[in-house]
Amino acid sequence: MRWLEHALKPLLRTLLLAGFAAIASSPAVAQTKFPIRPIRIVQPFAAGSVSDVSLRLMADKLAARIGAQIVIDNQPRAGGVTAATAVLSAPPDGYTIALLSSSTAISVSLFRHLPYDPVRDFAPVGAFSSFANIFATNVNSPYRTLADVVAAARARPGALNIGTTTVGSTNHLTATLFRSMAGIDFVIVPYRGPPELLTAALRGDVDLIVQSFGALRPALLDRQLRPLASTTGDRASYMPDIPTVRESGLKGFEVISWNGFFVPAKTPPDMIAALNREFGAVLDDADLRRRFAELGLEPTPSTPAWLGAQMASEIEKWARVVSDAGIEKQ
Repeated sequence: MRWLEHALKPLLRTLLLAGFAAIASSPAVAQTKFPIRPIRIVQPFAAGSVSDVSLRLMADKLAARIGAQIVIDNQPRAGGVTAATAVLSAPPDGYTIALLSSSTAISVSLFRHLPYDPVRDFAPVGAFSSFANIFATNVNSPYRTLADVVAAARARPGALNIGTTTVGSTNHLTATLFRSMAGIDFVIVPYRGPPELLTAALRGDVDLIVQSFGALRPALLDRQLRPLASTTGDRASYMPDIPTVRESGLKGFEVISWNGFFVPAKTPPDMIAALNREFGAVLDDADLRRRFAELGLEPTPSTPAWLGAQMASEIEKWARVVSDAGIEKQ
């Protein structure tokens, strides 16, 4: 029998090696447990802003779900360029994530030398949240509806003032798009930020302002401001009593501000899939949705493909608005 044992040894060795190879290549062994270290999310918004607060709410739930620390890195400089380039300089391993937004899409048309291409250099992971801007006026204003504003602007071209934040911001371009689509003439007055804009509205320095619902919510609840219209296509669930610009007579008008998660383009697809799965699960959490609604936000989990298409279409949309408005590149 020794001759048989001797003859079978090579065959047994081959079978054992094949078995070990199969085990090693199985998903349970080949894939490293995710995550194995803290995840860093770099965002271009200041601490305490609505976007920052909502991101931290999500991060707390995500950390509890996956058992890893989520580090929020605020880099609110250079119109989001600093935050985006910080992510691109990190290893493409899925552990450094950028929070990009509709403002990122706008920046493509505002900067002469943007140091990255949002479509080419980043891979989309999934959408995070969306929110609407609203048109609002001082509660003592004679304007009761957005149609009243349009009528007044047509009766007195160039006489009305509409306040926004800085030139090139989403709400500034929302006002620009509104002026173009309505075929009216008014003066857009840009302010440095939401506090200055709100003060101008409360003092009656401007006839109308455009700003996110979340930023104006306290003044709306205190009845210091009167909301006239939302920029959403349909009435938002968190402000069902505010009509849309479309309902006010301007068909086809819709502007939604959004945030989404992106990673460097060379990040492995399996890491992107893992991140998308975990973000989606957290954003479907009922408690998180309730808290987002209080901030004037809507969680918007999506596929990577949807977010990529959204970025590309928004770049094209705002390029036309910036060009028509004659805004000079920085």
